[in-house]
Amino acid sequence: MARVAAVLRALAQAHRRQQSDIASIIGNNFFLVAALLLQEAGTFIYLLIGVVLLFPLSTDPLRKIPASRLSLWPLTDHDRRVLRLASPWVNPVSWLVVGAAVWAARGKVSLGLWGAFAGLFVLTFVLSDLPISPGRTIWLHVPPFPGRWNQLIRKNLREILSTLDFYCALLLSLSALAWRLFGVALPDEAFFALTILIVLALSSYSQCLFGLDGPGGMARYRLLPLRGWEILLAKDIALLAAVIPLTLPLSPLTGIAAALIALSAGHQPSVENFRPQHRWRFSTGAGVVTGLLHAAAMAMAGSAVYFKGAWILIPCVGAWLGSVWYYGRVFERSPDL
Repeated sequence: MARVAAVLRALAQAHRRQQSDIASIIGNNFFLVAALLLQEAGTFIYLLIGVVLLFPLSTDPLRKIPASRLSLWPLTDHDRRVLRLASPWVNPVSWLVVGAAVWAARGKVSLGLWGAFAGLFVLTFVLSDLPISPGRTIWLHVPPFPGRWNQLIRKNLREILSTLDFYCALLLSLSALAWRLFGVALPDEAFFALTILIVLALSSYSQCLFGLDGPGGMARYRLLPLRGWEILLAKDIALLAAVIPLTLPLSPLTGIAAALIALSAGHQPSVENFRPQHRWRFSTGAGVVTGLLHAAAMAMAGSAVYFKGAWILIPCVGAWLGSVWYYGRVFERSPDL
């Protein structure tokens, strides 16, 4: 049992590191606005964030150990069976599921909610244990873009798809689409508010555009025959390519205006304050004050387009292009480049 205990201790330590990474949600604009401005009205936002967080938290702990390394360890078949049964209990989500069962037994949580929560946990646990062929991933099927920035845009879009921010925005978009399909009556202001929330969910990423590139990615930018503004533009096109389809069920022009302002304001912290990010985590924004100011600017631009007319997009595009040009030059002079 000493061998099994050593493996379980290592898994528990890995989970503690993962929880510290997931704590990055505290610096996420989506969470900040829900906590500071929406308050009790933000209960749906908290539930949404919790559902998205459930997936990376509930993966099979043994998947953290490379299969090649696990096969070399001196573990008997009995040890492996014990690990299979015991490893889920080093995962905090397992204890949350048990806690939900206790509350359900006391009548505090409905049996249906407990079943849905447990079902999501089991689903993500099983899916994470399925064998995946090396070198094959769904993100390789990102469609091509015309022009010389094709591969760069596709790479940036794959980065966006590997953040939890995108899946929060996706759940909001799917909720809006369901309301449309089932003919649920909503006031006009609801479409505007949901559009802003979708863009807000992605706004933290706009403040750390280079966070997922890592030192190796920054070094590769030195070798590309591209100007700084072209590299920034490829980042921005990828984010807009995510925002536009997500806001189609609501108000895409409002979403574009809010996204352009988010990118215009996000270039400065992205270029001048490099902050490493982690895949399958929420992006960490540039700070509470900066996040709230950016959220206010996005809301004002979006409301102007929604209530005044599409012509407001013209100054939004102008501000965005000016920001791309200026911070592209700053990026070229950056010591990291």
